[in-house]
Amino acid sequence: MIAYYKTEAGRMARQDALSPGCWVNMIQPDEQEIAGTAQALEIDPSFLRAALDEEEASRIEVEDGVTLMVVDIPYSREQEDGGQLFSTLPLAIVVTARNVVTVSLQETSVVRDFAAGQVKNVDTAMRTRFTLNLMLRAAGKYLLHLRQIEKLSSKIEGELYKSLKNEELIQLLTLEKSLVYFTTSLKSTETTLEKLFRGRVLRLYEEDQDLLEDVIIEFKQAIEMADIYSSILSGTMDAFASVISNNLNIIMKVLTVITILMTIPNIVFSFYGMNVVDMPLPYTWAPVALAAAVTGLTWLVLKKKKIY
Repeated sequence: MIAYYKTEAGRMARQDALSPGCWVNMIQPDEQEIAGTAQALEIDPSFLRAALDEEEASRIEVEDGVTLMVVDIPYSREQEDGGQLFSTLPLAIVVTARNVVTVSLQETSVVRDFAAGQVKNVDTAMRTRFTLNLMLRAAGKYLLHLRQIEKLSSKIEGELYKSLKNEELIQLLTLEKSLVYFTTSLKSTETTLEKLFRGRVLRLYEEDQDLLEDVIIEFKQAIEMADIYSSILSGTMDAFASVISNNLNIIMKVLTVITILMTIPNIVFSFYGMNVVDMPLPYTWAPVALAAAVTGLTWLVLKKKKIY
């Protein structure tokens, strides 16, 4: 799918065709769309295919005056079990002499916000600033998703106090995996931004320089948050795994004590059930009393030794 947008009178407006100064948004384009756009913009088609590989690493390239930036942006989706999965996917930003092109495998909230005109002070004709605003929005989404992960982990932690099942631990494991994805993507994107900051790959005016610094600061903050949440979540999982194991040991200990106490009457009654002449304490109440006495004594011994 290809959509064209252009800033008109300070607002983002959708266009019917490609024109100078517009933003070209491509979501999972086919080969025909890639070839047509590459020909119209006179760029290498491989630049437009860069983000179609989910494993594509963040990088920046310049060829014949065209700049390609591949960065990872966050997204979330609901799983079949109702849980929330947070991950990242590559976004290719191609800056040409007259246009900015974004390519991704699926629509994300970052691109959707720009297309819906929810981001203020954006001008598609100012290509470098538009690119940096995209990155700043992506950093904001990272921070938003990190706060959501923190709230979800706290909620699951509260449920875990009352449960001995593995479902909550599996949910925490999913969140920990999301944090690993976020941390890896944030660090690789930060490296790309640092290269952009040092190498002057894009033409930066004074305001652009300040904006780029803000973007780098936001990404650094997101990296710190992801590292902190990952450490906390990892420690929480280890602690609760130990708690669940300890609770299981307590249950097994109780069941063992109950088994021992129930075995004593069974031994006594089995002994008296044999057809043996001249049994000690032959009265009807004697086996019951003996079993009760031995069972009680055993229970007191176990309790005194703090086994039960």
